[in-house]
Amino acid sequence: MDITETKHDNYSVFKLNGRLDSNTAMGFEQKLFECIEGGNQKLILDFKDLDYISSAGLRVILKATKNLKNADGKLVLCAMQDYVKEVFEISGFDSFLPIVPTIDEAVKTI
Repeated sequence: MDITETKHDNYSVFKLNGRLDSNTAMGFEQKLFECIEGGNQKLILDFKDLDYISSAGLRVILKATKNLKNADGKLVLCAMQDYVKEVFEISGFDSFLPIVPTIDEAVKTI
C-alpha cells in the first residue's frame, strides 16, 4: 500500500492506495501517529484509491479516532469505493466517523 501525506496549514490529508490489511496496517498506524504526535489534530483520510480494508485497518482508524477525540481533534474520511464504505457501515463506524463523498467536502467538514 502507498500512503501519501499532504500537510496544509491546519490539517493533513492521507491518501491511501492499495490494501489496508494486517500486512500494511502497522506502517499506516506509524505514519498516522507520527502526524498526531507532531501536533496535527485534524486529519482527512482519502480512500479514493483504497481497494480493500480489513479489521486490522479498522482497528488503526478506531485507535486514531479515540486519540484525536481526547485531544479535541477530528478525523474525516472521504471518497470511499462502495465496497469499502460497506465495511464501515456494517462495522458501525459510520455512526461516529464523518464519511463524505469528496475531498472538498472533507476540508469543509474538518
